[in-house]
Amino acid sequence: MSRNATSDARKKDTRDKIELGGLIVKAGLRFEKRALLLGALIDLRKRLKFDDSERSRLTAIGAEAFGNEGE
Repeated sequence: MSRNATSDARKKDTRDKIELGGLIVKAGLRFEKRALLLGALIDLRKRLKFDDSERSRLTAIGAEAFGNEGE
């Protein structure tokens, strides 16, 4: 991999991580313990594997929250 491609991949990875951190802040979870956040995300991953209705429900909640960004 060329040096430029490596640099671009690192920049993209950094941007993705910053955006994911922003989701934690937007959800109001900034001051929760990291172990709790990780546990919740791991549990969610397991539940979403088998429950499409839960995936749809949570997607709707998230879409609504993004729609209310200007408020």
